[in-house]
Parts: sequence; C-alpha cells; structure tokens
Amino acid sequence: MARNAVRPVVRLKSTAGTGVTYVTRKNRLSDPDRLVLRKYDPVAGKHVPFREER
Repeated sequence: MARNAVRPVVRLKSTAGTGVTYVTRKNRLSDPDRLVLRKYDPVAGKHVPFREER
C-alpha cells in the first residue's frame, strides 16, 4: 500500500465551534473510525475535544 493510503493527513476541527483546526496524521489500519483528540483551543481558552473532518 502507498504511504498516503495508510497514514493520511487529517484535519481536526474544534467542537467548541470556534473554527480552530489542527492538522495531523492517523493510522487508518489501527483507527478506522473518526479521530477525536482533546487539544487546546486558543480562542476558547481551554482544552476541548477536536473531531476529524471528512
């Protein structure tokens, strides 16, 4: 398999509705569902869940 097919670049969007995004890679084989990470949102001023965009 090609490198981009196994570890694609995904955008994580804040669930606080501020429009802040992070960019990361994920392993599609070990985590096929949408990725959710708790990261810092500088607009909200606190840590919030960030969900993968499609």
